[in-house]
Amino acid sequence: ISKELINKGYEVIILSRQAEKKNQGDSKKSFANWDVKNATIDKEAIQKADHIIHLAGANVAGERWSDKRKTEIRESRTKSGELLVKALKEIPNKIQTVISASAIGWYGADPQIPNPKPFDETNGASSDFLGATCKLWEASISPVVELGKRLVILRTGIVLDVAGGAYPEFRRTLKFGIASILGSGKQIISWIHIDDLVRIYIEAIENKSLEGPFNAVAPKPVSNEYLVKEMAKVKGGHYIPVQVPSFALKVILGEMSVEVLKSATVSSQKIEKSGYSFLFPNIETALFNLNKKAS
Repeated sequence: ISKELINKGYEVIILSRQAEKKNQGDSKKSFANWDVKNATIDKEAIQKADHIIHLAGANVAGERWSDKRKTEIRESRTKSGELLVKALKEIPNKIQTVISASAIGWYGADPQIPNPKPFDETNGASSDFLGATCKLWEASISPVVELGKRLVILRTGIVLDVAGGAYPEFRRTLKFGIASILGSGKQIISWIHIDDLVRIYIEAIENKSLEGPFNAVAPKPVSNEYLVKEMAKVKGGHYIPVQVPSFALKVILGEMSVEVLKSATVSSQKIEKSGYSFLFPNIETALFNLNKKAS
């Protein structure tokens, strides 16, 4: 996001706990201090900015979900949101827009597969761990609306990117000629290519009509089995499809296996109706592009 913003002529300030170590005299990109734990933030950064993009949050898939890890996942999102709200209340500023990440974990699992009615932004939050976390996450940043700021919340699907996340994990076993299908493989994955996600964040800054929650997912979700087999096809070579049983995933991942095996069919209609046009609306073109980058 920083790279694309700079390419478009924006100046970017990144809030970091180690700003001094990272600053390198770049006129377009600088770092400023914040410390969520101690509720401190660089006043000058808030005073200079026109827009805030709030992406802070511990990696949901980083490790098993112990009670301690769940608290860290939740509080890394809510306390950072609360700190930004506090800063905007107390520091004179010219902030016009606040864009906050959220996740399609808001919606929970499909009631059936296939789901005849994909989740849209009018659906309430699920009562499961991620649904409750997303609800608190969004609530923590929502008071900025009362401060006269335009708030856009992007409920993000599974991001496909060569640099990290789900794509390298799905691709890992292909090196050994194995296409790993998780569980039944029928679970629906609502995905988005990293380039589209970046463009939607910039669209949220520049399109003043955008307000409230939007699903950041591509128009054509696919099953886990289709995704894995299409990755193998695009990569080329011979692969043996191997199903990884649900019980094995539960042993390896614990409670987090619920998310790996969950089917979530999420609608992109609202963001499309706003005028956004996807670079990668279908999985075939997305995987072709990513495979080219990874090669």
